[in-house]
Amino acid sequence: MGQMSAFWRLVGAGWVLIRADALIPREIDPVLPPSARLAARTLRLFSGPRARRGRPGERLAGVLETLGPAAIKMGQFLSTRADIFGAPFAEDLSRLKDRLPPFPLDQARIAIEQSLGRPIETLFARLDEPVAAASLAQAHPAWLLDGRKVAVKVLRPGIEHRVVEDSAVLRLAAALADRLVPEARRLKPRDFVEVVIRALDLEMDLRFEAAGCAELGEVMAQDAYMTAPTVIWDGVGKRVLTLTWASGEPLSDPAALNLPGLDRKALADNITRGFLAQALDHGLFHADLHEGNLFIAAPAQVVAVDYGIIGRLGSGERKYLAEILYGFLNRDYARIARIHFDAGYVPAHHDVDAFAQALRAVGEPIFGRDARQVSMGKLLAQLFEITALFEMALRPELVLLQKTMVTVEGVARRIDPAHDIWAAADPVVRRWITRELSPVAKVRDFTDEALKALRALVRLAETPPATTAVVMPRTGSSLAWFATGALVAVLSFLAGARVFG
Repeated sequence: MGQMSAFWRLVGAGWVLIRADALIPREIDPVLPPSARLAARTLRLFSGPRARRGRPGERLAGVLETLGPAAIKMGQFLSTRADIFGAPFAEDLSRLKDRLPPFPLDQARIAIEQSLGRPIETLFARLDEPVAAASLAQAHPAWLLDGRKVAVKVLRPGIEHRVVEDSAVLRLAAALADRLVPEARRLKPRDFVEVVIRALDLEMDLRFEAAGCAELGEVMAQDAYMTAPTVIWDGVGKRVLTLTWASGEPLSDPAALNLPGLDRKALADNITRGFLAQALDHGLFHADLHEGNLFIAAPAQVVAVDYGIIGRLGSGERKYLAEILYGFLNRDYARIARIHFDAGYVPAHHDVDAFAQALRAVGEPIFGRDARQVSMGKLLAQLFEITALFEMALRPELVLLQKTMVTVEGVARRIDPAHDIWAAADPVVRRWITRELSPVAKVRDFTDEALKALRALVRLAETPPATTAVVMPRTGSSLAWFATGALVAVLSFLAGARVFG
């Protein structure tokens, strides 16, 4: 898609939002500063008949639905933050999660047969009309020949082309923001958009989703916080995914929270802890945990579906995340500040003590309070001010993590308005700290480093020299590796003797 086409699509999106009074809706005029209120009223001169119908959330949902997958994903994210935007607004957007218009069953049957390369009757005894339709795909209930009930996910016809178009528009919007809005540059809009586009691209191949579901299912099985369906590999193709039927009620249905015997506090805790256990313990997490992808049953069972977006964290990121959370749990703001500087999240020329003071200003007013006593809107505004003051740039490798953390916290708040995210996180974070930062863990880390050094030594020793001229440098290098490996091995032994002896 060319730059000019992307430009006109971007202009068209803005025009549709203005016509529907969904860009700066009239309902928020009372809280706008005078200059913004004047701009909003000027834009509203171009609004159409649609602008006079429904609530702002209804108008925005209607527009986003027409703008394509990326816009719908944004609406899904906004719908999880009723505490910021208000319950009516979030509820109006919630239909974007799984209640979009479906495509016909006949088209789904054709797509399934083409993707699997076999007649439907050879795998399914029955395939019913879709029960959920989202931005990229829809889900059908079906029964295998052995009688098991399954869910069959099928990509929308032509969705790949829509994603390509959306990607071009997103790149253009990011480039314009980077060029025209200096304050946005530290948020690295281009890098942010590339993370979003990469996630969308991976969602276009359901074989990747099947693999992600299987891998995360193994991870979830190690804790009791949430579970994943089982992949039916005979029913997996590029455009088709078959999973065992998820038990329970979809959390996107408001009636689900009134199930008999439901423990809302335990349910909210399980969702928070399930996400953190995935991210901290395994460096692998479900990165799209909105209500449309969660099924619940009494007393606090959670089944997660839709594994199109999987987040991954390296060992360094996991360590920094755990220590930052641990620091907040213990109100150790100096430690949190040092970790931010060590990780490079805050430029080194800033004052670590001043940053610790800023963190205290954030943490103390919310510590020990439940969600009903904390304004997330004010808190996010304060965090944005602090990140600007200390020149904290967006970290592309953490985009999915940060987005998922905000989504999970919003979902947990909706389930349990008194949800205490710190209390929920405490056992998972302390378990990680105990396991990874204990003396035994340090011995393990020393041993791992020793083994890496010794393997490098062996590889160097086994590599024949190309000419006589390079023999001595290689020998010197080998001796250096040997010295390093020996030193680490000795340190490991001494540390082990101190711990175990």
